[in-house]
Amino acid sequence: MPKEVEICPVQLPGREGRLRETAFTRSDELITAVAEALTPWLDLPFVFFGHSMGAMIGFELTRELRRKGRTLPLHLFVAGRRAPQLPAREEPIHDLPEPEFIERVRELNGTPEEVLQHAELMKLLIPLLRADFAVNETYEWVEEAPIDIGISAFGGLADPDVEREDVEAWSVHTRGRFRMRMMPGDHFFLHTQKDIILESVARDLAEIRAL
Repeated sequence: MPKEVEICPVQLPGREGRLRETAFTRSDELITAVAEALTPWLDLPFVFFGHSMGAMIGFELTRELRRKGRTLPLHLFVAGRRAPQLPAREEPIHDLPEPEFIERVRELNGTPEEVLQHAELMKLLIPLLRADFAVNETYEWVEEAPIDIGISAFGGLADPDVEREDVEAWSVHTRGRFRMRMMPGDHFFLHTQKDIILESVARDLAEIRAL
């Protein structure tokens, strides 16, 4: 990224250094907590980038900041996520029995097989995975006015759950510029296409600064 851009990852409860904390299972509680935690840090121009569940968080966080009359991001980047107004295609899995749940996680191709086969590690991960799926599967979109900032949406050409039209449907949520980019790869295309994504984000940021 350009040297003037600082990357600030948001680490949710239940992950890495926060592994012992209870993970959120509902999006409204999560968004409220993140908005409060980030507000003191939003004193410089900023943007949100989120992949999959993170895309929903970035979108709803932007709307929460707007509702509270706080500073909004200059732009929203979303990746690997169907537009929020689209109904789910798949049945919920967060409360499936463990063997079925693990098999569905395996099908998503986002967790290494050696991790799925590691019983002790999975004992730690399954509650977090269930919590994430619960956040996603209980999320209910509420219609509001489009946001005034632009949206850049990324999708994977081989993603079985997020098709081109699902990515394009994000366009209704902005009054600003909308840009869609479809890239080779499945749902986790952001790993294999990292350089191209970073280049695209940098280009869009440069356009924003030029306005």
